[in-house]
Amino acid sequence: MNFLEDFTHLASRRTFLGSTAGALGATALSALIERAGASPSPAGGMFIGAGASSVGAGDGPARLLPHFAPKARRVLCLFQSEGFSHVDLFDDKPTLYKYHGLDLPPSVKGTQRVTGMTSGQKHFPVIAPIWRGRRCGQNGLWISDLLPHLQSVADQLCIVKSMYTEAINHDPAITFINTGNQQPGYASMGAWISYGLGSMNENLPTFVAMISQGTGKNPGQPIFSRLWGNGFLPSSHQGVGLRSGKSPVLYLGDPPGVDRQQRRELLDDLAALNHLHAEESGDPETLARINSYEMAFRMQTSVPELTDFSKEPANIIESYGPDVRKAGSYAANCLLGRRMLERGVRFVQLFHRGWDQHIAIARQLPNQCRDVDQPTAALLKDLQNRGLLEDTLVMFITEFGRTVYSQGSPGDPGMGRDHHGRCFTIWLAGAGVKPGIEYGRTDDFCYNIAENPVHLRDLHATMLHILGIDHTRFTYPFRGLAVKLSGVEESHVVKEILA
Repeated sequence: MNFLEDFTHLASRRTFLGSTAGALGATALSALIERAGASPSPAGGMFIGAGASSVGAGDGPARLLPHFAPKARRVLCLFQSEGFSHVDLFDDKPTLYKYHGLDLPPSVKGTQRVTGMTSGQKHFPVIAPIWRGRRCGQNGLWISDLLPHLQSVADQLCIVKSMYTEAINHDPAITFINTGNQQPGYASMGAWISYGLGSMNENLPTFVAMISQGTGKNPGQPIFSRLWGNGFLPSSHQGVGLRSGKSPVLYLGDPPGVDRQQRRELLDDLAALNHLHAEESGDPETLARINSYEMAFRMQTSVPELTDFSKEPANIIESYGPDVRKAGSYAANCLLGRRMLERGVRFVQLFHRGWDQHIAIARQLPNQCRDVDQPTAALLKDLQNRGLLEDTLVMFITEFGRTVYSQGSPGDPGMGRDHHGRCFTIWLAGAGVKPGIEYGRTDDFCYNIAENPVHLRDLHATMLHILGIDHTRFTYPFRGLAVKLSGVEESHVVKEILA
């Protein structure tokens, strides 16, 4: 009997491929393990490779990035979820007072798509800003009186008034601006940055996300963890979401009867077993699992120190406002975010819910602004005083704006504003951007872009540029495409706002 001949005849194609794939994968994995470890980063500091912090990054572009000298080393994204009203907060148009209560001219409204919440309205009356504002700073940036603390730091802001997006509903819109695609399953901004630049601190995650609930619309729209997910990137690059409340990370303490030495030995044994499995299966995600256990072990020490505000000077605590002592509040998260940045967390993202003012905008919007105004201004000043603002890009962004016309009857206490993706406002500050300027312009009704349109893909390209990354060359293979954060459609770095 010829066993080799029998095997050749009886083995299916699937069996053959399955048996050889493991050997090939093990060979590739051995190369990954051999190359893992700490290595210098061109960006300065240290890139922590697969052996210490992340799997994919050790064999990914972080060894080759940045493409050119970066202006920023880290990003703080203050995401105002659900779409704040640019009409009321940043985009002053005298015409709105003249047309207040009158229908938006058809020539302005056009035939663009609106949401189902106002598509049935017979009239679209213009509503002027409900609160007055003023010109602030050396260049006279207009900011609403609902944001008096932000007015005091106007000279640090780069206000972009001509943002736009195709999405007009919350889930596709917030997914679009956070991942570059309206469909779920794509990598988030922070995951891309982690994949591209790696870690600056082996004891804390490279990318951290936090959520707070505002006092405007309560509860706000849900925030899904995929907004800080890794998508198709190696799982070691997904963000770590901290919980709201007094225990941002659960199970920091070892179980009763287990000391640190026992925990260390347990993890060593587990890592050895996982390495054996990785060599047999050729699955790099097994290494990601090892690294997750190691990061959790180190976070048992680093997180309690990170979240302990007791050594913060009293004047710093007070500068963030009265809510800073409420665990999980926006103010507390701002202070926690600053502490993360100074400890080397590469990408910190705060999500603040409650900006969805479809109804009762006269009551809800002041509350929501009060949540963010003082902490945001204090955070900018704090970063500047510590020398962190010079190499940190701060982004105060949202998924879309609000309509200039009312949702509901003018004068009704229940009146609000609908979603508006045609134009909206964001601001940037810190490393790489010109301070104290406005860029872009809308028409006299804050409804269409009149000058210098900036798509959210352009925002992504500009963020990457400030970090020293050429968005056209920063890709990952997925579904047969060289996928980019800035998408497959044309996008541009907004060079006019660069410092």
